[in-house]
Amino acid sequence: MPAYLDHAATAVLHPAARTALLAALDDGWADPARLYRDARHARLLLDAARETVAAVIGARPDEVSFASSGTQAAQLAVLGAAQARRRSGRRMLVSAVEHSCVLHAAQWHEDAGGTVDTVGVDRFGRVDPADFAPPPDTALASLQHANHEVATIQPVAAAAGVLHAAGVPLHVDAAMSVGRIPVDVRALGADLLSASAHKFGGPAGVGILVVRTGCRWVNPLPADEREGGRVSGFPNVAAIVATAAALHARAAEITAETPRLAGYIERLRTRIPHLVKDVELLGDPDAAGRLPHLLTFSCLYVDGESLLGELDRAGIAVSSGSSCVSDTLAPSHVLAAMGALTQGNIRVSFGRESSAADVDTLLAILPDAVARVRERAGAVSL
Repeated sequence: MPAYLDHAATAVLHPAARTALLAALDDGWADPARLYRDARHARLLLDAARETVAAVIGARPDEVSFASSGTQAAQLAVLGAAQARRRSGRRMLVSAVEHSCVLHAAQWHEDAGGTVDTVGVDRFGRVDPADFAPPPDTALASLQHANHEVATIQPVAAAAGVLHAAGVPLHVDAAMSVGRIPVDVRALGADLLSASAHKFGGPAGVGILVVRTGCRWVNPLPADEREGGRVSGFPNVAAIVATAAALHARAAEITAETPRLAGYIERLRTRIPHLVKDVELLGDPDAAGRLPHLLTFSCLYVDGESLLGELDRAGIAVSSGSSCVSDTLAPSHVLAAMGALTQGNIRVSFGRESSAADVDTLLAILPDAVARVRERAGAVSL
């Protein structure tokens, strides 16, 4: 039976989001910036969605804006803070395991004359908060809440404390954690935060950008009057309403869902090394230090693309290569930073629709799939 095990890439549209989306397509089509009746109704829907999102993540409504994607939200956060704080310095701190969208923004900053310092990680993919002690010319830092490939949760609040003691703001990429585990902007110490709707069951094409009150930030792009001047272009009201509906529903679900998904992951972590030789399980072995729904493992003597094909033919959808750019199957910069094997890795991620049968299917098919790939490559396990 087919098994969709790539919820970390994109989650299935939440039923609450689908219902809200269809209703908002009829009721929220007008321009929310106008003053006539239909426009005012669209604005009410947009404002209500903003309030819902803010309440779930512990922000103020006026701190929340909606972008066209999580990537755009993260890059606006990073580049806007860097530009606003140019007098403080041109240095940016990023962890070595940030999502590629943040690393691309950092490269953009560097190409424009800035400086980027990369903070390394341990073998679990976790930073040492002390390494975020900023040099005097630091404008900002960026640290993900949880890693998109190996599920490791970062010590964000501790890093924020180190940075704030020196007067440096922190951007937190929470795309992999919002809607998966409780996220509170203030508890994290985040000055800026970004997230992505399709990661938690909202529609694709909506990003969440939080700029905390008091954080210096300017739009790094040409100015626009939309979204408080933070994001340009006509807002997709219907998709934003659906995003808020999905996030509100997820906030009510995750407490009960977490033990179930964590149980699936623990079963994989226990069984896979017994079923497949020469396998490395990645990320924190302690469940408290990782997301509950995601596992990446590497198989020695296996090409990731070939293994992905074998599993796909068996009806199992997973990720391989760098999850940021898996269509190119580029070696993972995350695994390289951890000192782990960068090829032959498979990322499995569960969602609200996942079941124990999905785990059974993967465990039944994986050993033979790995064996076939190794046999074609002429590899012999140690």
